[in-house]
Amino acid sequence: MAQPTVQMVIDALIAPVGRLEQTVDTLKCGDPSMKVTGIVTTFMPTQHVLEQALERNANLVIAHEGLFFAHHDEAAETRGGEVYRAKKEFLEKSGIAVFRFHDYWHRYKPDGITEGLVRELEWEDYVRKHQPAASLLELPQTSLQDVIRHVKQRLGIPYVRYMGDPEMRLTRVGLLAGYRGGAALAVPLFEQEQAELVVYGEGQEWETPEYVREGLHQGQRRAVIVLGHAESEEPGMKALAQRLAERYPDVPVHHIREKGLFQFD
Repeated sequence: MAQPTVQMVIDALIAPVGRLEQTVDTLKCGDPSMKVTGIVTTFMPTQHVLEQALERNANLVIAHEGLFFAHHDEAAETRGGEVYRAKKEFLEKSGIAVFRFHDYWHRYKPDGITEGLVRELEWEDYVRKHQPAASLLELPQTSLQDVIRHVKQRLGIPYVRYMGDPEMRLTRVGLLAGYRGGAALAVPLFEQEQAELVVYGEGQEWETPEYVREGLHQGQRRAVIVLGHAESEEPGMKALAQRLAERYPDVPVHHIREKGLFQFD
């Protein structure tokens, strides 16, 4: 296979969805006609990750989130100040191309991020159905405590936050990756899909957790596990690297996982 250009890789990524009129998924820097020497996928394109990409001679980084601490590009220049300027200067000198792959990956069927999370958790055989933003699973009967242990071990994370009785036995699970933990998406999984446990990345604490608190007070069967935004979406970008390696066997493909944001005590 001929060595692809940056634009060829981008075109292949968006083809399953079709070009979106409005999207944050654009080439943030770099020459689209440049031949790709290596590809790095990552959740967050931190300067540390970009430096590691250069060390691997990878000149195309495909990131799920943005470069500059904002979802929309127009907000980026107003944030970060000195930090923003230093990172932008680094990018300009590096010659690296960075493509954001957020909206398209979420619009794959099934959602590429959620599918990667399901795969990393080894829950593929338990998927009952995929919704656009969630997956519903039917696990062999287990305890909340055992699910927590399994999730931590499979995702390689030191802790999760949870609500519910650790000894509660459950089978029906709703899975929401990323910033989808708000009540509009999570509560219907309990109320309409009869989920006993909802696992999500991040969401407003005054919505779903308060709903679950009231349900627990009323004696209802409810539980939540909060993974963290990056922790829930990283597996989807790892899965993307595996897909790209199969498509471009002559191009080195790497997935780089940034260390967790927070320390805990």
